[in-house]
Amino acid sequence: MCASTPSTVPEAKTEDPAVSILHVAAGILTDPQGRVLIARRPDRAHQGGRWEFPGGKLEPGETSQQGLARELREELGVQVLASEPLIRIRHDYGDRQILLEVRRVTRFTGLPRGREGQPLRWLHPQDMDWRAFPAADRPVIGALRLPDRMLVTGPDPQRPASFLARLEGALQTGVRLVQLRTPGLSGVSHLELATAALELCARYRADLVINPPVDGVPPPPGAGLHLSSQRLRALTNRPLAEGRLVGASCHDARELAQAAVLGLDYALLSPVLATASHPQAVPLGWPRFADLVERALLPVYALGGLEVTAIPIARRHGAQGIAAIRGLWPVDGSDAGLR
Repeated sequence: MCASTPSTVPEAKTEDPAVSILHVAAGILTDPQGRVLIARRPDRAHQGGRWEFPGGKLEPGETSQQGLARELREELGVQVLASEPLIRIRHDYGDRQILLEVRRVTRFTGLPRGREGQPLRWLHPQDMDWRAFPAADRPVIGALRLPDRMLVTGPDPQRPASFLARLEGALQTGVRLVQLRTPGLSGVSHLELATAALELCARYRADLVINPPVDGVPPPPGAGLHLSSQRLRALTNRPLAEGRLVGASCHDARELAQAAVLGLDYALLSPVLATASHPQAVPLGWPRFADLVERALLPVYALGGLEVTAIPIARRHGAQGIAAIRGLWPVDGSDAGLR
């Protein structure tokens, strides 16, 4: 991403109950190189001339899965064999409101071609400029760039050699997004560990976001930033330029809305289930989690009492995936009792 960020926070729009919502399904088709298919909208259409993910309006009684299969058959001449949810986005364009359900097509047959004369392109998500797309597609591009799990580092940053060895163990399992927490460290010790973790993540082509021990401490160059909910509520600007990941911990609809208004790249929503680390916190449960995520305007990870096996459940409830400490952080003999 390379767009500038507003210097002030605009007022969030509220939906007008008198305005009907256009229900749209869009599909993510990927080639063997990991590129995603996009199509150019006709100049005369709403948002004409912009690139989009292929799909269209659902017909009465259709599910998003059924409607997407029909649209891709009509538009591209492909037969969808299987698809799964990626993200749901509500967006108000002023002259119309849409509910965009985006599904990742996991199996299809046929060679996509623009049957309605629309130009097609295959692009890696990292090469997509969201400004060339309708505004509702910005969080979709974000979701395509993010993995289905985030590791939140656990104990013990005060033993850096052991800590980094365990971080590497997690990276070797396929973790590609890491939130670094360094409780008990500050100043030079925090910076040294953050720098070493960044170098290790770079070796595995993983992204690192820093959850600083003190709000306002900048991450080292090349790392992103993870905000506490308290810091999130206090901000009026995105704290880092586009192109560096910024996310936040959220617990309710207001914080999710603030994260979206600031143009953050993701949010963590917790606690979904009861956790040993915060036994006093009332869990959201999956139904409430899904309700909050449906109105979020950015990718959301489920956090709280979750293991890797919960990723499909989280995805069915609208999540990007899961974030976890105990579920992803390799254990050693000294902290096995924490499990």
